Amino acid sequence: MTQFKTLLNLAGDHLYTLPLLVLYLTDGCNSRCATCDIWRNPRRNMPPALVDALVESARRLHTAWVLLSGGEAMQHPEWPAIARRFRASGTHVMLLTNGLLLRKQAQQVIDSVDEVIVSLDAGDAPTYAAIRGVDAFDLILEGIAAVRAGGLPVTTRTTIQSANFRQMPAIIDQAQAAGATLVSFLAVDVSNPFAFGSRFTPALPPDTIPLLPAQPAAGALSPAEVDELALLLDALERDYAAAFAAGRIAESPQKLRRILLHYFRALHGQGDWPRPPCNAPHFSTVVEVDGTLRPCYFLPAYDRLKPGAADLPQALNGAEARRLRHAYRTGQRPECARCVCPLYKGARQLLSLS
Repeated sequence: MTQFKTLLNLAGDHLYTLPLLVLYLTDGCNSRCATCDIWRNPRRNMPPALVDALVESARRLHTAWVLLSGGEAMQHPEWPAIARRFRASGTHVMLLTNGLLLRKQAQQVIDSVDEVIVSLDAGDAPTYAAIRGVDAFDLILEGIAAVRAGGLPVTTRTTIQSANFRQMPAIIDQAQAAGATLVSFLAVDVSNPFAFGSRFTPALPPDTIPLLPAQPAAGALSPAEVDELALLLDALERDYAAAFAAGRIAESPQKLRRILLHYFRALHGQGDWPRPPCNAPHFSTVVEVDGTLRPCYFLPAYDRLKPGAADLPQALNGAEARRLRHAYRTGQRPECARCVCPLYKGARQLLSLS
């Protein structure tokens, strides 16, 4: 019955189950990234009453996967207990982290989650410090090695931008030397007005969404750098053929060209946006630290749960939530065309999450 209900998610805009739940446990962060200012905000932690309600909602919605995010999830003082509560109900728990606390809390991570996703935005210490604002490159690699020694799978995720695209080979080498199970890449987001918002933003009609800036924002590759990236991706496909074939790099060479090369070219008007397939809002949702709900990282908020009376199943199928799902599904949300982090699950994959 649960699997049948999960398939019904794809038939319309009503959610019957929620295979994936993404939680912003805190909106504080101990990095100082050049492309993000969330760390400037006073830190707020998800309150216990909201966590209690979400654990119960996950049970009612047959949630199979929970992603602990933020901010920096490991700055929430109760994050291990929260992770274990979800695991106790049979949920697969993933921890998305900048890795700064990974080595220090390695045993807690090993004891509390099922897999780890670590941001690794450089292939050497100086570049890491310039991008992330902290001198912690070796610390991150040591943390990866520590949790891998405990048997946990670790994915590194790199946001490609002008400061680090030339280091893609070094990033692969460093991640694999530290024992990472999988290496993944995505493009820096330079245009979305909703992504990783730290305060409630009401849904805007599609025709009011801000257009791209006249000049691409900081982090975007220049036209000359895009040409250089094309050659680099050709070299990656040749030099790392074994890693691609073995599945140690998450994206195929063809996908890397689509999500990086074609994306940065489109920023300069040198081609169409590589509109990616995505149906994430039909099997997942994002809950921010204060209960704000988003269909995904990159679409606007549609509701807010009250910690003492949070009813996620009801909120998921409110009028605004269903309207947003219908709008993105029918191509009415232009920001989806330039999304840097699409997630698509077909019926067979979706059933595997049930």
